[in-house]
Amino acid sequence: MTAPYDVVIVGGGHNALVAAAYLGRAGKRVIVLERLDHLGGAAVSERPWAGVDARLSRYSYLVSLLPRRIIDDLGLRLDLRRRRYSSYTPDPADPRRGILVDNGDAAATAASFVRTTGDARESERFRAFYERLQPLAGALFPTVTEPLRRESEARAEAPDTDLWDAVTRRPLDGLLRDSFETDLARGIALTDGLIGTFAASDDPSLSQNRCFLYHVIGGGTGDWDVPVGGMGQVSGALEHAARTAGAELRTGAVVSSVSPDGEVTLEDGAVIAGRLILSGVGPAVLEGLLGSPTPGGRPEGAQVKVNMLLSRLPRLRDESVGPEAAFAGTFHINETMTQLDAAHDAASAGRIPDPLPAEIYCHSLTDPSILGAELRASGAQTLTLFGLQVPHRLVAGADADTVRTQLLAAAQRSLDSVLEEPIADCLYEAPDGTPCIEARTTGDLERSLAMAGGDIFHGPLSWPWVGDDDALETPAQRWGVETAHPRILVCGSGARRGGAVSGIGGHNAAMAALEMLGR
Repeated sequence: MTAPYDVVIVGGGHNALVAAAYLGRAGKRVIVLERLDHLGGAAVSERPWAGVDARLSRYSYLVSLLPRRIIDDLGLRLDLRRRRYSSYTPDPADPRRGILVDNGDAAATAASFVRTTGDARESERFRAFYERLQPLAGALFPTVTEPLRRESEARAEAPDTDLWDAVTRRPLDGLLRDSFETDLARGIALTDGLIGTFAASDDPSLSQNRCFLYHVIGGGTGDWDVPVGGMGQVSGALEHAARTAGAELRTGAVVSSVSPDGEVTLEDGAVIAGRLILSGVGPAVLEGLLGSPTPGGRPEGAQVKVNMLLSRLPRLRDESVGPEAAFAGTFHINETMTQLDAAHDAASAGRIPDPLPAEIYCHSLTDPSILGAELRASGAQTLTLFGLQVPHRLVAGADADTVRTQLLAAAQRSLDSVLEEPIADCLYEAPDGTPCIEARTTGDLERSLAMAGGDIFHGPLSWPWVGDDDALETPAQRWGVETAHPRILVCGSGARRGGAVSGIGGHNAAMAALEMLGR
């Protein structure tokens, strides 16, 4: 059977659109098959509440790992805004004080550290810690859109080999204990290792270290930016780039099976053949489509996301910080290192952590365009809460509505513990009288986006390099997108350097495919 397409891409998430755009621009015949009625996967904006003109980034919400190379290559028109305030962290023991990291006022940042921790030098340790990470980020991030380096090569380019070893060879808690004196500062740093990852600070698997590394190297700086217009603007720009490049984008196309010889069968019985297949779905989902068991077990996400629309920002217990500053960056709640590890222990024992470690931010403070004119005029604001240490095992097999209600209640209790007033008093009401708040669990991600186990990374993260003895013989191996089948490549978050809204998996799969097909 002659393949009518050069490449068939299964799944229509943002990585698939990146791959389609690159391949189309190279003159390849490409088709993208998406089961939903829209493209973009988790990188979308939606109106969760009927009759309310608020377009929220319902799943993913900030951008750090999307390389400038992809933006420039594909001519993406995006406005990614830097936040002045990096974070605010109230002291769980006394929420009347907190650490405000103000990128525009170093003196104010230092004063907040002293006021909260009583340690005059902790702010300097905090600054030095992130400055120490900068050269590592600058060395590693440019490599993520290049063929894989071997570990020894990557380590040789790292300016600080002691830091390299602390991040890549020993559990993260050691580095944090050596770098900071306070539980609060250690917790702020540790959260970067736990977004979507279920681990303790001393986990010997180093899963928390790999997650941490990706969170601090984005853009070569580790900054996380707000996409103006919401995450849908990112996927919309990528869709435009793919269509302009000549890729065929088909929605409502439910794939029922994939064969290693390049054939994709749809639910309606249609068969689409390609010289190569790129998988934008998770490896576990791909294995199911191939009819083979998932190697290594099922993925497990570890988060709950709560989306809110407020009539106004709530008052804080800390009178020294205004809500407009506290909520503009990442607002850490009950996230000392001790609390994060205790939450891991609780969840390991089958309990929802209480207090639930969480972090929140207000998109509309940086980008009010996601709200309609009337909402903006009324003072309404969005609020996004991301709860940590909530593994899918707490959700799997449970009644979806019951567990969602329990997690939402835990999130509200945690948030209320640092507010002067209950968050419920600030929620905007939809026209039908219901409060504008929703929780999206790992179970919801599995059902709505076909993410196995609600895992936003599609499986365990890998280091952005390979071992010195690993094979790098084929294009797929060199670009970190190989599967067990030579004609099938991974182009989604399950790629070796996948995860987050980055487009890296799509870029690298396209580069491998072009080598295989001939440019």
